[in-house]
Amino acid sequence: MLLDTSGLLCYLDASERRHRESVALYDSAPVRVTHNYVIAEFVALAHVRGYPRQSAIQFCEVLSSDPDVQFLWVDRGLHVEALMLLHSRLDKAYSLCDAVSFIVMGNHHITTALTTDRHFAQAGFQALLMG
Repeated sequence: MLLDTSGLLCYLDASERRHRESVALYDSAPVRVTHNYVIAEFVALAHVRGYPRQSAIQFCEVLSSDPDVQFLWVDRGLHVEALMLLHSRLDKAYSLCDAVSFIVMGNHHITTALTTDRHFAQAGFQALLMG
């Protein structure tokens, strides 16, 4: 499963409505993949939602070194490919982070994402925290 920004906040923040569900999904996932653009977006989302900054940053540090998480670093090629995806879908409001996630999911044959983001469903993936 791909770990997306909103899903990670649900996982971390016990006050989030989908916290229990996200913890159960995270704990049962045989594969966990994320990338550094998700982490960049996560720090901003946690800040906007009022989650303690130090705790959010510490979580990012732990996640990026967790041996049970395949943590990918976006290189120039993936970044350009994601921009091309955005250009090809101008009718969608996907973020650059979303576009990178969709490419990563396709490249790794991942169909599910720990996310509340409807854009994943629009792109043909299963957003596990929708509804």
